[in-house]
Amino acid sequence: MTVERTAPVAAGTEAAASETSPRPRRRIRRGPLPTYVYAALAAVLTTVLRLLEISRAGDLFVDEPIYRRLGDSAAAGGFPGDDEGLFFLHPPGYFYLEAGWTKVVGQHADVIAGVHSSRVLNALLAGGTAALLVFLVARVRSRGAGVLAGLVFALDQFCIRQNNRVLLETATMMWVLAGMLVLLGLARSGPTARPRARALLAGLFFGLAILTKDHAVLITVLPLLAALALGWGPPRRLVALAASVAVLMYAGYVALVAGFGHMDAFWEAKTSGVRRLIGIVQETGFNAAGTPSLSGRLVAELPGYASTYVLLALTPVALVLLLRHREPMYRLLTLFHISAILTLGYALAIGTLEEQALYLLFVPNLVALAVTLPVPSRHRRGLRLVACGALVALLAAPAAVYARDRWTPDDGFARLRAYVLTHVPAGSGIVTVDGQRTRGVTTWALEDTYRLGHWVTPGERAANGAGYLIVPWRVIEQGYGRSSVAEVHGLTDGLRPVFVFHGPTYGTLALYRLPAPLPGPSLTAVAVPGSAVTGPLLPAPGPTAAPVPGPPVTEAGDAPR
Repeated sequence: MTVERTAPVAAGTEAAASETSPRPRRRIRRGPLPTYVYAALAAVLTTVLRLLEISRAGDLFVDEPIYRRLGDSAAAGGFPGDDEGLFFLHPPGYFYLEAGWTKVVGQHADVIAGVHSSRVLNALLAGGTAALLVFLVARVRSRGAGVLAGLVFALDQFCIRQNNRVLLETATMMWVLAGMLVLLGLARSGPTARPRARALLAGLFFGLAILTKDHAVLITVLPLLAALALGWGPPRRLVALAASVAVLMYAGYVALVAGFGHMDAFWEAKTSGVRRLIGIVQETGFNAAGTPSLSGRLVAELPGYASTYVLLALTPVALVLLLRHREPMYRLLTLFHISAILTLGYALAIGTLEEQALYLLFVPNLVALAVTLPVPSRHRRGLRLVACGALVALLAAPAAVYARDRWTPDDGFARLRAYVLTHVPAGSGIVTVDGQRTRGVTTWALEDTYRLGHWVTPGERAANGAGYLIVPWRVIEQGYGRSSVAEVHGLTDGLRPVFVFHGPTYGTLALYRLPAPLPGPSLTAVAVPGSAVTGPLLPAPGPTAAPVPGPPVTEAGDAPR
């Protein structure tokens, strides 16, 4: 009886207690973030790092105003060109991309402001490249490996330097990675939705890469032809479709050129470009006569680019590790990697070797390393600690170099242009000594307002009314000038520069007033903030005793003029 009476009471008390006491919260286990979130974060980090101080962290490179002008020409309609005629050395893909960017953000009358605007475009393209790296590596191996690849790309100083210049390689590599990402999806085991449409899309991306820089055919169509021959990667019919679309896109461009009657100019430009590519003509780059050696530049830049060198030194390791995998996706990546190695290896041996060509190997090599390097297991704690330490060093070193370089003023030509426009009358004659067979960076920076020429004799200066001289001294030191160091010393001996700037890219950039006076305002010496001008200025400064390490200056760059 007692038990029967008390049992309901206890049950009621227990129910009441359960109603009044809070229920314990369940811990919700959140899964890993989707890959697209990591890709977006990598894109944002990459873009921000390149946009920060973008206008003063790298001086004007000779190709930048050329390509900017071609973009303005494309925005006006028709084939890109300049005051010397239509431009066919490179395809028009990037220039039409610039034209679209100009339509969005507006056009700049000032040449250097226009270059800075195009640098922003390239920073955005680099962000897209980082996102594609994350997706591509995650598809082949894992999300963590993709994040690591994107992080290394975002911080690598060589990649930052290439992406911060208005050059073709950034856009080219973005299109190549996009094509690889789509094509690798076709190499996965199991059925794939709409395989023909995907193969067509991959070919479209590869075609855009070739229409941006036509020797990209060596790292797009060439590996596809190898895949057809060996049967590696996706089914042959899909590989053939992708390759055909890429080739037909370029063929369509050639047909348009011929249809508008420009085939003669196109053929002349392309044959000249092929002679340069295969090394018959060595106008620019490290293999050209009288220019600095590649080994010398590598040693000079070792403190700032050590992590880049380490990753490049692992190129053979990445190739061996790729060859060990038999899966179709790895086989396809192997062919792309071999093509990049052969392309740069040929340039290194006998072709035209310019520093931007290295970018077309560095990025594929980063992909290869990310999908193949072994990760120590959890049971090998010592190896994991060593690997983590190596990773921290790999990321910390470029981060430190980045912080140093971003806050080191390197905008000499922007400051020079602002000074000259203020103090030198428009139309004045200015002597230039940079540029070998083509116009140098000084001419491209100032020719919209002044008359410039290589007038080195007194008679030439008098005939052209030249009263000023501009010397980017490092260009002369490295053998890219039209005049030798001795000749420039003869021109400047005893002259006091009215403007001087010391920067990492061009060393001492100086403006001199020549002895024969011209009507105009009297100039006084100006020390630009950040230029660290010390000591007497007579005789005029030539090569500095301890120049600031900087990138090699390829005066003619990729362009013929």
